[in-house]
Amino acid sequence: MRKISLMAGGLFLATPPIMAGTVPAMAAVASPGAGTDMAASQTQAVASAARSFLATFDATSRAKVQFPFVTQKSGVPARFRRSAPDRPVQPVTDAQASTPAARGPGMGPPGGFIGERYGMSVWSNFPVSDVPRPGLRMGQLTPAQRAAAFHLLQTVLSPKGYRKVMDIMGGDQALADAGTPFASGKAVYTIAIFGTPGTTSPWMVQFGGHHLGLNIVIDGQHGVMTPTLTGAQPAIYQADGRTVRVLAGENDRAFALLDALDAKQRQQAILSYRVEDLVQGPGHDGETLIPEGIKGSALTATQKDLLMGVIGEWAGIINDAYATPRLQEIRDDLDNTWFAWSGPATHAPDHNGSSYYRIQGPRLLIEFSPQGVGDDPTMHVHTVYRDPTDSYGNRYTMP
Repeated sequence: MRKISLMAGGLFLATPPIMAGTVPAMAAVASPGAGTDMAASQTQAVASAARSFLATFDATSRAKVQFPFVTQKSGVPARFRRSAPDRPVQPVTDAQASTPAARGPGMGPPGGFIGERYGMSVWSNFPVSDVPRPGLRMGQLTPAQRAAAFHLLQTVLSPKGYRKVMDIMGGDQALADAGTPFASGKAVYTIAIFGTPGTTSPWMVQFGGHHLGLNIVIDGQHGVMTPTLTGAQPAIYQADGRTVRVLAGENDRAFALLDALDAKQRQQAILSYRVEDLVQGPGHDGETLIPEGIKGSALTATQKDLLMGVIGEWAGIINDAYATPRLQEIRDDLDNTWFAWSGPATHAPDHNGSSYYRIQGPRLLIEFSPQGVGDDPTMHVHTVYRDPTDSYGNRYTMP
């Protein structure tokens, strides 16, 4: 692994407010056998929902949404570039991406648009017009196919996770309604199935678009959702007469944790330099960061509960049958988990802040990164959730 050291230099539901110092109630710990039975039952339900979705396609159209599941050690960068403005993007190699290219509106950053490829799957924080995803867009599906796709998502995600996905998509629709030069809105979110849905062999559901990349590998009783990208633009929007604030829990719980630190702990947690983007976003799988900030062993029991509340905003997106053992292994590692902060220590009420933070443990990497693009970083956020020991479920799928 390459080690990196960062040195100085359909539904629109408002997210309930998170009060400082509160955390969600932790579920009672079930016996190992009960947890295994629950996960096995959940896998059957998810596989059934995936098969029902695929059954809405004929043989020809199914080939556009179902692909082989190919295992590999880790994800690799996927680069795309236009040959000229207004031209479709094309995949390029690292060598091709490093050569000078024409500059102009829509041409993207030097080196091209970046995504992450695992087997035949691709995800990114760029719009689907800049980094194409395999599969079919929601706007290409029939009403019955869309209903089956959303039923699959509801089955594999927790209620809270499904609501989060709907909120993210709603924000992207608000962005599309305001007018964008790139593909945006609910209709361009893409779904694909990799492998054959079942209860014995591994397979994957991939769903996403701009500011969302769900990579959910199912392998027997295991449901793995790392890596996953969530984000927001705009982070606050109006829908059906209500104000929706996307990623409110991720923001408010993190500030509650920061507020709970004493002066000495804050000095440890707050970095001396500014971090303004994801460090291990798409294309950076298999890398290891040198931990920074305050170590979990220096936190009180109450502060550790606050930290678990932040982590649950990501680990709790997937169905509880899969999330419960995942949260337990994270808690078991909490003394060796680090919390690092960069940016202001306050935020406006009912708004996200402009601060970056990172949570890093032996089996965990979370980043929350407001973006300067769009002028207001509080309205544009990227986040990533990884497990360096279980990327795309490889703890179980790789020999």
